[in-house]
Amino acid sequence: MQAIVLAAGESSRFWPLNQRHKSLFKIIGKPLICYLIDGLKKTGLKEVIIVQSPKKDIEEELKNSQYRDLRYVVQKRPLGTGDALLAAEKFIKDNFFVLNSERVDCQDYLKLILEKSKAILLSAPTKTPWLFGNLKIKGDKVLDIIEKPKKNIFSNFKNVGFYFLPKEFFNYLKKIPVHPYSLIKAFSKYAKQKELKTVKIQKEPLSLKYPWHLFEINEYLLKKIKTKIKGKIERNCQISGPVIVEKGSLLKSGTYIEGPVYIGKNCEIGPNCFIRKFSNIGNNCIIGNGVEIKNSIIGDNSKIPHLNYVGDSIIGENCNLGAGTILANFRFDGKTIKALVKGEKVDTRRQKFGAVLGNNVKVGVNASLMPGVLIGSGCIIGPGETVFENLKDNTKFYRQRY
Repeated sequence: MQAIVLAAGESSRFWPLNQRHKSLFKIIGKPLICYLIDGLKKTGLKEVIIVQSPKKDIEEELKNSQYRDLRYVVQKRPLGTGDALLAAEKFIKDNFFVLNSERVDCQDYLKLILEKSKAILLSAPTKTPWLFGNLKIKGDKVLDIIEKPKKNIFSNFKNVGFYFLPKEFFNYLKKIPVHPYSLIKAFSKYAKQKELKTVKIQKEPLSLKYPWHLFEINEYLLKKIKTKIKGKIERNCQISGPVIVEKGSLLKSGTYIEGPVYIGKNCEIGPNCFIRKFSNIGNNCIIGNGVEIKNSIIGDNSKIPHLNYVGDSIIGENCNLGAGTILANFRFDGKTIKALVKGEKVDTRRQKFGAVLGNNVKVGVNASLMPGVLIGSGCIIGPGETVFENLKDNTKFYRQRY
């Protein structure tokens, strides 16, 4: 059995973390796409074909790893998932799976589909059917599908983006003009002429469209860990729940960790800091005196050394927070937090959400970042500043006196 993994997108809605493809973002020390590959192979799929962009960043990341038996193809231009699928056609022998590269939970659903013998797409209920591929269903049979309908909504079931298809499906796809929604249009045509089934799941699966979706993926993966301490722990530290501390890391006196928590290699944690559950700290990080980290993801080589609060936030690689920096995560009115993405206000559906920082961000002492702000890579935020709005890459945000 074969699987095509789609990893050629530009990840534009994943800004400011999209310097590389979003599936290369690391959780518990390895890229998200590796969890997908592991899940496929554990279910018995031995041949994995990855469709990547001309940057070939997926191939570059994995070439010296244990994942050397992968096959790569390039989608030359970002012309949608249908075009990406066609790029892999020449390698397909028989029935095959198609799924997105960040699908870390694929193992949860593969067996549901493997039991079937027809063309299958996975579907899930949604409260916002107009935002997705919307399905017209009778029993388990798909009658039609339309992408992001503005009216005449078929049902409250959405297309998840997880498929099991016969090789003949390519014949339908090739007849559809190149379009961002050509794959959905091909499914619509196929459903009217052949038998297209759906497997309905009751819980919406994990996805990775916006940066804050990483919180759900991070929680899903951290819930699976067991305590493993390879680093050193000084006296008067307290660990509660499952915690991984990798080789070369040091937990200094007074540190309190409430698992599940992951701490990468060669980190310095403490003294007297509080790491709360579902925090993921990369390699070579410093989390210093009087710092509290809550449900946050910290990239490699980042430093949060003095009296900081980081709540429900994502910090990229090589960042530095000055003493007293606060990443606030809650609105006074208790409403869900909205973030500005590509000029549009998007409801994150989260009551607790701090900031997202790209790589190489420097923040001065006593600065405050308000809930939902996105800070581009290479930004410099001056001391004492309060940031209420997004900052584009390489912005210098401070008063004129500096």
